Amino acid sequence: MCNHKEHNHNNKKSPVKRVLAATVIFIAAIFLKPQEPWSFSIFLLSYLLAGGDVLLTALKNILRGRIFDENFLMSIATTGAIAIGEYPEAVMVMVLYQTGEYFQHKAVEKSRHSITELMDIRPDYANLEKEGRLVKCSPDEVKTGDIIVIKTGEKIPLDGIVLDGCASLDTSALTGESVPREVSAGESVLSGCININGCLKIKVTKEFTDSTVSKILEMVEHASTKKARTENFITRFARYYTPAVVVCAVLLAVIPPLAIEGAAFSIWFQRALTFLVISCPCALVISVPLSFFGGIGGASKCGILIKGSSYLEALANPDSVVFDKTGTLTKGVFKVTEICPVNMTEEELLKYTAHAESASTHPIALSLKEAYGEEPDRKKVSDIKDIAGNGIKATVNGKEVLAGNKKLLEMYNIDFTGTNTTGTIIYTAIDGQYSGYIVISDEVKNDAKQAVCSLKKYAKNIVILTGDTKTAAQKVQKELCIDTVYPELLPDGKVEKLEELLLKKQKNRSVIFVGDGINDAPVLTLADAGIAMGALGSDAAIEAADIVIMDDRLSKIPTAIKIARKTLRIVKQNIAFALGIKLLFLLLGAIGIVTMWGAVFADTGVALIAIVNAMRALNTRHI
Repeated sequence: MCNHKEHNHNNKKSPVKRVLAATVIFIAAIFLKPQEPWSFSIFLLSYLLAGGDVLLTALKNILRGRIFDENFLMSIATTGAIAIGEYPEAVMVMVLYQTGEYFQHKAVEKSRHSITELMDIRPDYANLEKEGRLVKCSPDEVKTGDIIVIKTGEKIPLDGIVLDGCASLDTSALTGESVPREVSAGESVLSGCININGCLKIKVTKEFTDSTVSKILEMVEHASTKKARTENFITRFARYYTPAVVVCAVLLAVIPPLAIEGAAFSIWFQRALTFLVISCPCALVISVPLSFFGGIGGASKCGILIKGSSYLEALANPDSVVFDKTGTLTKGVFKVTEICPVNMTEEELLKYTAHAESASTHPIALSLKEAYGEEPDRKKVSDIKDIAGNGIKATVNGKEVLAGNKKLLEMYNIDFTGTNTTGTIIYTAIDGQYSGYIVISDEVKNDAKQAVCSLKKYAKNIVILTGDTKTAAQKVQKELCIDTVYPELLPDGKVEKLEELLLKKQKNRSVIFVGDGINDAPVLTLADAGIAMGALGSDAAIEAADIVIMDDRLSKIPTAIKIARKTLRIVKQNIAFALGIKLLFLLLGAIGIVTMWGAVFADTGVALIAIVNAMRALNTRHI
């Protein structure tokens, strides 16, 4: 298996000068044709200049117990060539190998640099306001509640709220969107954005370790630890493949001279050495993870953060795509559209319901408070009890108030008359008596229909899991042509339905769940790939989801699937190409058609072609 850390270490100390010197000495020796022992000495000097570091690395790895890597294969093949007097061949193999490694390293470096540029959101400093003057300091030193100033052209180093000023922010590094966002006093801003114009004074709401930019960088840095099944297969394959080809090379050197009359040991020994050089599995071991890394980088360019290649693989073959409704398929901007009181005025019904919901941050509760027109007096509210998935029980002005769905009133044996009005219905009972209902409506997102239509090309089943009423859920289902909807679900009900879908899915296909990342944390975690929609800045979203869409656009989900499918195609192309060429050249090397020089060209050439192909995963312009 290729040793990437050794590659990087060796290539940091560029071997260009040594290899050039070795090449010059090698050419001089070829033309001057010195006699022994000078011939051996000159070629040995050239060999050590070109491949001394390879020999040293092989020795170190053997001492560490890592024997079967490419350094070992190259060392044993070239020292064997020297042993049988093929000095020029041994030197040229090392020169060609080091040249291939250099270009291979440059290709990998370019790919990694492209991804680094895409995620270049780490702030360098913060302008901290202290005693009326600005002090430039590290973002790590800024505390919650501190005041920082962001000048034109600077990155916002920490999450916060604008206290003063207005500006246009470049959010492209976070969302992939080129359209600037206008912000002014009172609005929240996120670290990683760039201030295009104006000057902002911001009160810090999160320390750097908890800020959006820090969470995102941590997520990207750890993406490579969550490997796809294909990557794990290649790692295991290389672990068994390399010892197997070493055994085959030994058998190739020993059996034919013993079994075939007149077969020269030196010829078959040379073929065995050639076989070893060809067998290096670099193209597979490097290009496959690099393809996944490129796919993750390409997705980040589009404002889609993927936590690891295993989730990229899960995205490529969805069996079902499951959506939460509120805030995911719909805008989550609720408005009170109807108030129907019983034995009281509209104002009284709204007042009691808004006060009961005053402690909640749910969008429905916020819409009730907005309709009430003023901040509810929390001193009048006590004994608040959140009844999960059903509503709220609270004491308001000494009266027991129930506010929630039908099930809540049924739990407390309240007689009431239901309604089939479209929207979310909040039923209210005061002191055990039904007091009426309030209708709250939400709107479907602008790109929801287009996104669902696109997803039907990839998934056989589009599903909604929601705690909302059957009427409201079916309205969205009809509007977006969703296949299946499960309404009025408690959080554990959503988990139950998702488990059913996971059991029913086809082999090697996945169930994707798309939610808001906070209320849906259990199902986001349970799904093969959990996508948090429009949850930028939410710690719960970044923690629970496997994929985070950096803005609120549902159309990014089909884009993510396209990127995943393209990446998987590239991975399969590289596997087929590398194994196909490798097997062909192993056969040709074994029967003596390919020499050791050709073997090196085959090995490094295949690796370079596979790496260049892997870098295509970064390109998302035509996705």
